[in-house]
Amino acid sequence: MKNGCATNTLSVHPFSVAMCVYAGDNAEWFEQALQSITINQTVKPDEIVVVVDGPVPKTIRNVIHKYMEISAQESFCFKPVWLEKNRGLGNALRIAVSHCKYEIIARMDSDDIARRDRFKTQLEILHLNPHIDVVGGDISEFIGDKHNVVGKRTLPAADKEIKRYAKRRCPFNHMTVMYRKTAVMKAGGYLDWFWNEDYYLWIRMQERGMVFANTGTVLVDVRVGEGMYRRRGGWKYYKSEIRLQKYMLNHKLIGYGTYLINCCKRFIFQILFTNQMREWAYKRLIRSK
Repeated sequence: MKNGCATNTLSVHPFSVAMCVYAGDNAEWFEQALQSITINQTVKPDEIVVVVDGPVPKTIRNVIHKYMEISAQESFCFKPVWLEKNRGLGNALRIAVSHCKYEIIARMDSDDIARRDRFKTQLEILHLNPHIDVVGGDISEFIGDKHNVVGKRTLPAADKEIKRYAKRRCPFNHMTVMYRKTAVMKAGGYLDWFWNEDYYLWIRMQERGMVFANTGTVLVDVRVGEGMYRRRGGWKYYKSEIRLQKYMLNHKLIGYGTYLINCCKRFIFQILFTNQMREWAYKRLIRSK
């Protein structure tokens, strides 16, 4: 044991998990997320870094204190990082990564449920392919009970196809990724970019020649609802997306024709569509079941 944290002998490599939690998060879902990456995992993390991004209610604090006690008896280290003021996801994740002790870091959201073999699958890929810098996977989307599946986001698995896909849309399901810390830091790490912190990071990693992969299997069950469709609309989200498209155009990752097509699609989907239309499009056109 070192610095009060035990090393997980089951890991192919020791690894950290980076999470963020917010005032509006559901404490029960937060605890389920933590349980899915610890008690229910075939390979448990050696360290979990949770950035508490601003003040949170007692229910959230209770879950954190509970897992600090659990970690003292188990083979992982639980490290909450308390921020006095809300800094936003990009800044919070930058802080989380900086506090992670290990080279391999897995991302996890505070309201999703990791599949039982998620970490084992990703660690084996990184172990057998030391040239791969990021490995993600597919997600199953549910409402209420995780068996009430309403959609699935499937992504290409090979590096070349992932980078081709990135010209149109974000090439990873962020809550599924596992990456090498040095590769992320070489690209500048997470930066603040409204609702696109991850996409911006993958683009910068691609520019630096990092190698990508997806497992081709579902790694995380993701909660969705009306709030998701609302967040993916409106002028603020649209402007953030267009800024990202301009970055890709200026850095010659896409041509002008692709830029125009991407901007038009986003204008229709994020500005012209109502929440109900956006929900229908996600379920029928963008997602699969």
